[in-house]
Amino acid sequence: MTTPYQQHGAAPLPPQAPPQGGPPPAAPPHAQDPQQAPGGYAHGEHRSGHAQGGQQHGHQPGPGGHGMGYHSPMPVRRTHIGHALASEWTKIRTVRSTMWTLGIMFALVVGIGLLTAVGLSGSDETQTPLLSGGFFGLMLGQICIITLGVLVVTSEYGTGMIRTTLTACPSRGRVFAAKAIIFFLLSFVMTTVATGLTALINSSMLGGRPPSEFAAIPKESIEAGKVIATSSEWLGATVGAGLYVALLGLLSLAVGGILRHSAGAITAMLGVVLLPLLLALFMSSESLEDVREALVEYSPLNGLASLYRIPMDGGNGTGWDLLWILAGATAAALAAAFALLEKRDV
Repeated sequence: MTTPYQQHGAAPLPPQAPPQGGPPPAAPPHAQDPQQAPGGYAHGEHRSGHAQGGQQHGHQPGPGGHGMGYHSPMPVRRTHIGHALASEWTKIRTVRSTMWTLGIMFALVVGIGLLTAVGLSGSDETQTPLLSGGFFGLMLGQICIITLGVLVVTSEYGTGMIRTTLTACPSRGRVFAAKAIIFFLLSFVMTTVATGLTALINSSMLGGRPPSEFAAIPKESIEAGKVIATSSEWLGATVGAGLYVALLGLLSLAVGGILRHSAGAITAMLGVVLLPLLLALFMSSESLEDVREALVEYSPLNGLASLYRIPMDGGNGTGWDLLWILAGATAAALAAAFALLEKRDV
């Protein structure tokens, strides 16, 4: 009877005894751990199963089945102006200075308008247009809108948060446009609500009275011997005044984007609003009469007063022409702010 070794022409090798005093022979890799399968995988686990598990964790084979790629489970969407508007709206409504500034503006416009109506109600005759009492409160309230317009831009530069904003949205023009849109709409709505409420107070407390002998009231505002407010007066004292102040605030935002300094931008805007009338007061000589008249006529305060039918230059303007001039100046300042934002570092 032959053995398998003898069939192949080889004799069996005698068993080798381990050397005396030496280390024991190392066990084969598969015998080190009975629960460990060849290749480093646990018992019962296969390479195909590991690959499937990798795909479950987001690893996908590359093109042609070679290599590994990663696909995020989060959806990727293209950003647009709507996302920037939502971001700026969240910023402006969650900052305390916004609520305080708008609250003070509202209190000044409505409160001073109410006090003016109470003071004028003591007379039996009306000396000014019916809704003109709202001008005095708005003359102070506009300073709040101007201040807020500057802070919308300069506060981020002062704290350094503008870097975070532009990192989240690298399109600088989109960020600045969103700031301008959100601020303009908010200031216009709040100012129009305040002026509308003031107009209702003046109309209810002072309406139905005859004009005084020396009253400077347009003829169309007198009906049946009593002073009334025409539709054009209502439009100018509410929507027109709100639009005028909102444009002043938007001009302040543009100046803030140009200067990037809160105190400097606020000072510059107060000079634009107040300085023309202050300079005109000291131009009493005849040689400067034309300059004085131009300063009074085109001053921002005269444009606001004309919307209430009490122009400071003694004319009969309605203020809408000055509003369009203000809109043109605001557009030019915004264009300059956009251009500088794209060129300068943050």
